[in-house]
Amino acid sequence: MVEATLEQKYNYSVVRWFTIMSAVYLVVGALVGVYIASELAWPILNFDSPYLSFGRLRPLHTNAVIFAFGGCILMATAFYTVQRTCGVRLWSNRMAWFTFWGWNLIIVSAVITLPLGLTQAKEYAELEWPIDIAIAVVWLSYMFNFIMTIVHRKSSHIYVSNWFFLGMMVMITYLHVVNSLAIPVSLFKSYSIFAGVQDAMIQWWWGHNAVGFYLTAGFLGIMYYFVPKQAGKPVFSYRLSVIHFWALMFGYVWLGAHHLQYTALPDWTGSLGAAVSMAMIIPSWGGAVNGMMTLSGAWDKLRTDYVLRFLIMSLAFYAMSVFEGPVMSLKTVNALSHYTDWTIGHVHSGALGWVGMVGIGAIYHLITKTYHIELWSTRLVNTHFWTATIGTLVYIVAMWVSGIMQGLMWRAYDEYGTLAYTFAESVEAMHPYYAMRAVGGAIFLAGAVMMLVNVVMTVLTANSQGSVQKARTAAATA
Repeated sequence: MVEATLEQKYNYSVVRWFTIMSAVYLVVGALVGVYIASELAWPILNFDSPYLSFGRLRPLHTNAVIFAFGGCILMATAFYTVQRTCGVRLWSNRMAWFTFWGWNLIIVSAVITLPLGLTQAKEYAELEWPIDIAIAVVWLSYMFNFIMTIVHRKSSHIYVSNWFFLGMMVMITYLHVVNSLAIPVSLFKSYSIFAGVQDAMIQWWWGHNAVGFYLTAGFLGIMYYFVPKQAGKPVFSYRLSVIHFWALMFGYVWLGAHHLQYTALPDWTGSLGAAVSMAMIIPSWGGAVNGMMTLSGAWDKLRTDYVLRFLIMSLAFYAMSVFEGPVMSLKTVNALSHYTDWTIGHVHSGALGWVGMVGIGAIYHLITKTYHIELWSTRLVNTHFWTATIGTLVYIVAMWVSGIMQGLMWRAYDEYGTLAYTFAESVEAMHPYYAMRAVGGAIFLAGAVMMLVNVVMTVLTANSQGSVQKARTAAATA
């Protein structure tokens, strides 16, 4: 009876499908990532095919994990939490399904066009102009449905997770539109309306804010709902969560220039980006502490609840990433770290450790709540937690060591004032760490496959039990 009432009150069907697809896309994105990481360690894996080359598969990897996995879990969690916190169904069921099918068709178009080399060659914005327009249309449908659901809410209060989701939606809308402004010259070729330094500035205004709002604000919306729910405790400090929100909204937009230290960009813009980056450590750590302290009086749950472990471990990686990034933006550190694998390590400590783990925790939570069933295998969740944690650590440690070594080799001079190492020698020295990265990625991928199996089996079990229940009901009423 309770399950039937919930199904009538809320629209769980689109949430379920977004959740399932996010699990599928995590496996696909991680698989491509492991393959291209292996290509860098063993170039023979290119097989002399342009379609399998690193340059074409790398944007496919980033789009798969950011927009396919990340987008689907953001849409699943936003549509779920806005209903639960507002006490109403989604404003438009049809628009929600339009968002689902539209977003997945965009992902399919990326899978087709990127290996063919059809790209704008802009970081995190590689897709060509017709697909960019489709992204804007589908994203607006997602945002409008979310806003209208809030407008029709039954409670006067808007829970903080909805503010984070809404901030992400608004910011990503104009970031995507401005960065993607281009002049089409054919169906799948266009040129940016920006040029030179302005193009670089706009690109990293988008690039870093895609990280700041899409991969940070949106996933903080997930954290602020699912950590308290999974822990069975209210958020530690609601006031702190609100301060965290406004600091993030007003602070993050200024950080993009720190990607362009020691370039043609005016020096003051890089300095401003670095200064604001350092200031952002304070509210970011406040948010991480807020999430962790939500477990006050309930830390014992970590012994048995591995879904909660995913959520809390993600906060540890979040705290580390939001400290490491600002430090790397400082000019003295950036002189060593820029263009090295240290940056790759930093990105993946956030991507695998923060975004991946909080997203995985949300997937497990959503599957149990929307299907009204326990997970098929708790043991598999436990194993997944350790593979995800170990895989992430192996990956980022390999890149930290490789990156610092690169930076030191590139700036090493002999007694005659000439470079001590050739670039080829630095590449040769990196090989063991590239192999280590591929191993770390493979361990993480193995965990993602475990999760997909667990999700599929849970869904099949739920559907089977539902069929049995319907048969019993029909027999009783016959």
